[in-house]
Amino acid sequence: MIRYAKPTTVDEALALLGEDRWRILAGGTDFYPAQGAKPFRDNILDINGLAELRGIAETGDHWRIGARTTWTDIVRHSLPASFDALKSAAREVGSVQIQNVASVAGNLCNASPAADGVPALLTLDADIELRSAKAIRHLPLGAFILGNRRTALQPGEMVTAIRVPKRSGIGASAFVKLGARRYLVISIAMAAARLVVENGVVAEAAIAVGSCSAVARRLAGVEAALRGRPIDEALAEAALSAPIDELSPIADVRGSAEYREQAAREIVARAVRAAIDPGEGKVAA
Repeated sequence: MIRYAKPTTVDEALALLGEDRWRILAGGTDFYPAQGAKPFRDNILDINGLAELRGIAETGDHWRIGARTTWTDIVRHSLPASFDALKSAAREVGSVQIQNVASVAGNLCNASPAADGVPALLTLDADIELRSAKAIRHLPLGAFILGNRRTALQPGEMVTAIRVPKRSGIGASAFVKLGARRYLVISIAMAAARLVVENGVVAEAAIAVGSCSAVARRLAGVEAALRGRPIDEALAEAALSAPIDELSPIADVRGSAEYREQAAREIVARAVRAAIDPGEGKVAA
């Protein structure tokens, strides 16, 4: 018989996870569509009652985003300019109704190549807090998402928070998404850029692209090409021509691999421009 449980504390949830096989229900915006008409085979652990997993807090070393924090929570919370890319991505997660209930952790655990929140969180060097009844561990986001619909979650574990180190919460950032239409669309390609500028020169660059590989990737070649360059018109051109060897563009009904590679270069350049000039458009049509 399939069990349903709605714990009221994280400890209760972890105890249940340690004793049986469960499928976690958070916001539920992808849970039921993914299930479709198929019969339920796993027990359902509804964590929507865990208030302690929702909200954004600042500690000495990190910003801590609770696993149940919604995209609307991200948009409304006062955060440094380095989080602007994440806020822009939050506004692109489905409709406003979806943003009101969909959780940040759910977006990551789905491990879709087109998960809007991943590139911005990669540029913030985010890590994932994983808890079981016996231990707590932290994994870099790049090590947590292993492939299409695959994560490093182990039996008995759940995501309890996303952490952004204070050292990465500096600079300005921007997010650019390319889709077939302006709203309510799965991306063909998307890019996030975070730049730290000192004395008119790029001191630090973090660039990530999603929907162009099985998992979103940081682009080390682009980052290296930008570091040390002055803030001028040539900066975006440097981003446009830099190597993007980390990408292995996928082909699907939304675009060919060749188109995605060209699009990735262009939207990276746009994200760089937008990071240094907030007036630049952050969504590509």
